[in-house]
Amino acid sequence: MPEQTVTRPLIVNRRLVEDNWARHDEETAPAQGRALVHLEVWQAAGRRDDLAPLLPSDTELTPALAEELMAAPLIGIDFPKFTDGRGYSLARLLRERHGYRGQIRALGDVLIDQLFYMSRCGFDAFSLREDQVVEDALRALDTFSRGYQPGTDNPEPLFRRRLRELAQRRAQPALA
Repeated sequence: MPEQTVTRPLIVNRRLVEDNWARHDEETAPAQGRALVHLEVWQAAGRRDDLAPLLPSDTELTPALAEELMAAPLIGIDFPKFTDGRGYSLARLLRERHGYRGQIRALGDVLIDQLFYMSRCGFDAFSLREDQVVEDALRALDTFSRGYQPGTDNPEPLFRRRLRELAQRRAQPALA
């Protein structure tokens, strides 16, 4: 029986897009077609542009692994359940410490409530569960207009931004 692929809604850069990467959970790389594969399969396959690594949430991101991942066309991070927050740390480390600029995709038990926070940690793509409403997910990315804490999207904390804005207003000449 041929392998069936489950099509899940995919949001990339705040837009619904067609997913042209299939998740491949086998122990060997597929012969052709773009596929997200287990990290070990990706490493064994060499530098193929049509393969991307899927990291489990418990991946230890060593400097050597991070350097190897810089060549990946995209990196998937699996959320086995929505209460597992280790994927947030992986994305943030990839962006801030290691400077990864490609797509970082959240997969697995991804809930709409978490999209805003995931985007602040470095995720720019979200493979939603089948039961999630895409329109609600897109709105959830704009849940808050400003974040208090620094994030990968804005490294300056809110209190510093507010102090800078106040200083700029005070420096402006008063209108008569």
